[in-house]
Amino acid sequence: MNTLNLIESFSEFAKFKNIDRPTMMSILEEVFRTMIRKKYNDDSNFDVIINPDNGDLEIWRNREIVDDESEDIWDHDKIPLAEARKIEPDFEVGEEVSEQVKLEEFGRRAVLMARQTLIQRIKDLERDNLYQKYKDMVGEIIAGEVYQVWGRETLVLDQEENELSLPKSEQIPKDRYRKGDTIRAVVHRVDVLNGAPKIILSRAAPAFLERLMEQEVPEIFDGLITIKNIVREPGERAKVAVESYDDRIDPVGACVGMKGSRIHAVVRELENENIDIINYTDNLELYIQRALSPAKISSMKINEQTGRVSVFLKPDQVSLAIGRGGANIKLASRLVGMEIDVFREADSYEEDIALEEFSDEIDQWIIDELKKIGLDTGRAVLAVNKADIVRRTELEEENVEDVFRVIQAEFDGEDEAAEPAEGEAAEPNA
Repeated sequence: MNTLNLIESFSEFAKFKNIDRPTMMSILEEVFRTMIRKKYNDDSNFDVIINPDNGDLEIWRNREIVDDESEDIWDHDKIPLAEARKIEPDFEVGEEVSEQVKLEEFGRRAVLMARQTLIQRIKDLERDNLYQKYKDMVGEIIAGEVYQVWGRETLVLDQEENELSLPKSEQIPKDRYRKGDTIRAVVHRVDVLNGAPKIILSRAAPAFLERLMEQEVPEIFDGLITIKNIVREPGERAKVAVESYDDRIDPVGACVGMKGSRIHAVVRELENENIDIINYTDNLELYIQRALSPAKISSMKINEQTGRVSVFLKPDQVSLAIGRGGANIKLASRLVGMEIDVFREADSYEEDIALEEFSDEIDQWIIDELKKIGLDTGRAVLAVNKADIVRRTELEEENVEDVFRVIQAEFDGEDEAAEPAEGEAAEPNA
């Protein structure tokens, strides 16, 4: 390979990869100086002149002329007089000789190795640039084109045809893509695998919803409204706590927009995800009430030391508080940063029994599953439809049937004990 082809092919490759001229020149010179050091052990007395525009490369070796009998003739920057006069007959001791070294003198193998080194250096630089670019873009929305759809991830190309990954776990469950589709996602993180950056996108992260709301609500973009917290069950439900620094602005109304125009644009992008906009407050009790919306709380007990809240609701409000699949109570707990336990408010004549009291008849793992969706007492369980419990937990239908049978039998037994048998009188209270 001659000099012209080597430089031109590298220049075209560098331009294709958007490498700037100073960087390209620096890489070229360093690669050729490496060749020089391998052949001559030292490159300090060499000049490397490169013109990538026309493919020119000149390598000049500079040496000082010394007497043929001098001990310095073996130095890398010295040349004996007799050898110098083969270049120019009128050279004298003390003068400097500049001799051009042709690329071919390094051998074909060295030239091919230089080409491979040049390409590898550009690839390394490209990976570093890609890493730095997307590292600074974490949390920002980008648009890309779907290039390949696999089971565990979708490969997306950005405008510069860089490969980005959208894992299945970071997709909205209802997302369905085909090659050529344009999608929007947030840059979730940048990993490094085997020295190469892997850009991970997300449509399930709270940051994606936050960026979408910034685009649709000018007051958020301008800083007049602040998003205090976002929690999501992607594609199903989300809760957003917002606060306004201007008393004249209703943060919830501004986010929803006229007839829901602003929030509807976000909902469509998120595959009809149900978004609750909540007015943030420092009043924890009021904040919890708003977080559990649309359920209406009768009363609550807050234990800040344990980080748990017990909320009491009327029977018809329990299912609203828990929500489909337990989503509402899970999101409310994450939004306020406390574990919320839901209790059915018993009528004055009804007594309730904590689920832990049934541990001798119901396995602990089943009790734990019920507690995950806010069912901590016997009457709270009985107030919920069996099919809903199966759908919201990991329990099988027969597990739920057994739980209902045990709990119902306990309450039936209490009712029978409370009522005097026919012909008998109830004992007075002591």
